[in-house]
Amino acid sequence: MLEVPFWLWGAFAATVIVSLAVDLLAHRSAHVIGFKEAAAWSGLWVGLALVFGAVVFLVLGTTAGTEYTTAWLLEKSLSVDNLFVFAVIFAYFKVPRAYQHRVLFFGVMGALVFRAIFLSLGVAVVTRFTAVLYAFAAILFYSTYKLLKDEEESFDPGKSFAVRLLRKIMPVRDEYAGMKFFVKEAGKRMATPLLAVVAAIEAADLIFAVDSVPAVLAVSDDAFIVYTSNAFAILGLRALYFMLAGLLDRFHYLSKGLAIILAFIGVKLILQASHKMISSGIPEIPSPISLAFIVVVLTGSVVLSLRRPATPHATTAPNEEAASPPDATPSDAPRSDDSARVRQEQEPGEPPRPAR
Repeated sequence: MLEVPFWLWGAFAATVIVSLAVDLLAHRSAHVIGFKEAAAWSGLWVGLALVFGAVVFLVLGTTAGTEYTTAWLLEKSLSVDNLFVFAVIFAYFKVPRAYQHRVLFFGVMGALVFRAIFLSLGVAVVTRFTAVLYAFAAILFYSTYKLLKDEEESFDPGKSFAVRLLRKIMPVRDEYAGMKFFVKEAGKRMATPLLAVVAAIEAADLIFAVDSVPAVLAVSDDAFIVYTSNAFAILGLRALYFMLAGLLDRFHYLSKGLAIILAFIGVKLILQASHKMISSGIPEIPSPISLAFIVVVLTGSVVLSLRRPATPHATTAPNEEAASPPDATPSDAPRSDDSARVRQEQEPGEPPRPAR
């Protein structure tokens, strides 16, 4: 295990807290996030991640720095799947575009907490029981199969455990109340649909953690490396979503690239476990090779997607607040007859949407 100086943990915590505070203040009023603003914030988050990586290189050495960069890039690439789920959730609950950043902000904060728990448990288990790496490899191979066969499980936001639990704890009103999560009606405290959306976002992250946690543990079993890399990747998700809104369907080969990466990481896990449990003569895949492989596959997937556009088909863009199918309107989402009230609560800068 790395001997990480206390000040480096402190620097990481301070960077995250200050960055989140600045982000929250910059978006304290509801407004639609445009491409230029999203690109600027995305560049900021990527820059912070790379600067922190440079510090890791200087303080902890080349191996630790390479592992951090590999883990960050791996988590960043796997997180692209989250963007599609965000689009489904926003469309399902008909979230006004001006409110989407607030939802993702609190969703990211929850993800940071849950990932800290899962990664801490994962590091503890891997440290004591090396054989669990074979189980992690099996999970990644199964995920590879689903991606290659286009059998990715559908995610129903309204039926997620978190949303159902929220509705059991307190009533959820039908219409939004600006950016508020709670309101009082007739002296009774009620949740707004915005809180249900946050719950759905958190539930989605728990699902994706099943793949990302074993994958990052294949890169490093050091708590500092795996958590800091995950944290910086997650922090940039909001800006990445708004920057790529409407463009995600163009990268149709990306899922195949992710499948190849997951299979590669699965093989890395098996070799790693076999090297420790069976024979030291069994080779392991060095982190520099892993980093190079991920970069090549991701670049190839994006380039191939742009050179060979997908056949046009009916899709819903992430920021297009599509209505739910007839007879399938979720009880959590605002009813169509409430659309006028929702429009009245939008910020002046948001273009009006037609009533459903």
